[in-house]
Amino acid sequence: MTVELAAAFPVLIAVAVVAVNALLFFSECGAFDNAFRDAVRVHAASPAYGQGAEQSRAQVHATLSEAFDKPFEQVSVAVRGTEGGHVEFEGTLELAPTLFGLGLKQSVFGVSLPSLSHRTAFVVDCYKPGVLV
Repeated sequence: MTVELAAAFPVLIAVAVVAVNALLFFSECGAFDNAFRDAVRVHAASPAYGQGAEQSRAQVHATLSEAFDKPFEQVSVAVRGTEGGHVEFEGTLELAPTLFGLGLKQSVFGVSLPSLSHRTAFVVDCYKPGVLV
């Protein structure tokens, strides 16, 4: 039994690390989707007078950076105009693998752990005070 344990232990650890990182990724994706949509609604749906899309993008990025500030997480926000005066905000969450939260690892017992990425987009019609449609 000792030999079987010694042979199976690295496989069990690799499976556990992959499972924990997958569950962490799913959890962070759900939290990111909610935080991203809330940040866009707060900072971009009704911008201040003279505030452009780039300033709104910077505010959304700052809000998300505060919420997702763990060493294995990185957020980015892009903005682009679409037809009809709507503005599309696209948020990206990149998650580097961890070894049960102990640090960043690229492989465990020869099993590669790639970085994972999640994107979400939200289109808003920016309210412009004083402008009649």
